[in-house]
Amino acid sequence: MQQTATHITQLGRVIIPVSDQDKALEFYTDKLGFEVRADIAFGEGDRWLEVAPAGSAASVAIMPPRPGETPHNDQGCVVFTTTDLDADHATLKERGIEVEEPMGGEGPVPRMFLFRDPDANMLLLVEEN
Repeated sequence: MQQTATHITQLGRVIIPVSDQDKALEFYTDKLGFEVRADIAFGEGDRWLEVAPAGSAASVAIMPPRPGETPHNDQGCVVFTTTDLDADHATLKERGIEVEEPMGGEGPVPRMFLFRDPDANMLLLVEEN
């Protein structure tokens, strides 16, 4: 077994900055079908809110941005996995989400498409091989 420099074992969660946690919660649960993993009040009026696809080990924390920052995260992309890209593309489109046309599928590159949440955070859906 190869020795690592840390004791990190898995991805736990990704934080996505949002302007309105209730609006984001509606998007992730109603549009994407995610389940609520945590909805906890803390501090002085703060709220820790996590959602995830059923059965996923990792989750998404939908949180207000840090002071002085904006909700739109253009620094990266959150990637989700699907077993049926075409069906999910059609479903998200029917639910009013603007989805880009699928791309990839050549050689080792999997098929995928981009879409955004209400705060324009970039999300990518990739088909499992």
